[in-house]
Amino acid sequence: MKLFNDLTLKFEKPQWKRNTEFALMDTILEQHPELIALLAEDITRGSSTSQFGRQDTPSVEQIVRAAIFKEMKGLDYRQLEYAQMDSRICASFIKLDQREPFSFQMFQKYISKIQTESLEQVLFEINKLAVSEGLEDIQSIRQDSTVVKSNIHYPTNNALVWDCIRESHRLLAQLHGECKEVSFRDYRKGAKRSYFKINVTKSKEVRANLFLKQLETFTKCINQVSNAVKKKVKGERGKVLMAALDELLPLMRQVFSMTWRKEILGEKVANSEKIFSIYEAHTDIIVKGGREAEFGHKVNLVTGRSNLILDCQVLKGNPHDSSLYQPTMDRVINGYGKVPRDSSTDGGYASLANLDYGVDKGISNIVFNKVVGSMESRASSQNMETRLKKWRSGIEAVISNWKRGFEMRICEWKGWLHFRAKVFWSVIAYNFRVMTRLILEKIQKKKAFA
Repeated sequence: MKLFNDLTLKFEKPQWKRNTEFALMDTILEQHPELIALLAEDITRGSSTSQFGRQDTPSVEQIVRAAIFKEMKGLDYRQLEYAQMDSRICASFIKLDQREPFSFQMFQKYISKIQTESLEQVLFEINKLAVSEGLEDIQSIRQDSTVVKSNIHYPTNNALVWDCIRESHRLLAQLHGECKEVSFRDYRKGAKRSYFKINVTKSKEVRANLFLKQLETFTKCINQVSNAVKKKVKGERGKVLMAALDELLPLMRQVFSMTWRKEILGEKVANSEKIFSIYEAHTDIIVKGGREAEFGHKVNLVTGRSNLILDCQVLKGNPHDSSLYQPTMDRVINGYGKVPRDSSTDGGYASLANLDYGVDKGISNIVFNKVVGSMESRASSQNMETRLKKWRSGIEAVISNWKRGFEMRICEWKGWLHFRAKVFWSVIAYNFRVMTRLILEKIQKKKAFA
């Protein structure tokens, strides 16, 4: 109850009373410095300290606090820099102590170093704190999956070929500016004309001819990138551009292969052999039921009766929901050291193997929204089964609240590692918001009975 008592005292100060979420987070971070310590190794990795010169690097605690403030307010890094000057609560929460605001480059450098595995530990520790405060009991859990999209345009073979041509030209032009020995030819004019013609052509035969012409141009682009990466360049900027071209080359070849097979040979290319963006190459295609395909990553979530998100997994590929039930149960049981009494999931998780697995783990009530074949849910009574089915539907509201509240329909952070980190940052911020609501309800009840 120490968290509850300290927070009640903090609410007596007008500044914190008007910003209840930050009052809660400030109290938690002050009482539990071990949460910051979980992220310290990531933040300090590769950094060296010096007693000389201007000491203007933020502390580990300030970096963690800035990351939380940024996520709670939905800011980008430039807006975070401005908020330090414009917002008193931001300056207080980050503990600037009358110092000059830190630059957005500084925060981006360190916040982006925090790994998903560390954030996962923080998520579990925050939820354990909620359990110790009586906000959650891990008695009943429900799980469902959703899709967080990557920040890409709708992928077509035509668009991907055009993206490769444009990107290769951009990098080669910059490299030519750094190193005149690297020469190239601009194929964009003819390629752009073919790109628009393919977009408005419906005839398969005409489209195939246009693709043949476009792929001929694309081959020339691939060849000149291949020749460029064999040359030696001097200077840091030149080496960075050469590394970018070297990374782009296999993607160009993959796009050429899948386009040739599909548009010229008429083959059906497996999703595992496709690429959906040269900018976010980690993107998967996700198809759930008869819905329209989405491009991003499947996220599996577990919540309790408090509506706190107890577990989160960002997955590669498009695994079937039924394959997620057992590993998720293991994560929850191992993470919290407690076997839930009730488990309720969507029908996609239903299987006899999953039912037996839950029984072996000691779960009393195992309810799937829809069952497969002759299998039946396991519950102590028909009333309990009905209640758990109705309660399970509430996770849809949790997912909607999380996505809308923290703009997670589309993830704008770049790369697979940062994609996962962004999802976990938003889940942690969501849990702080839910905890604030639960604690405020407890304070109001206490005042009502006083």
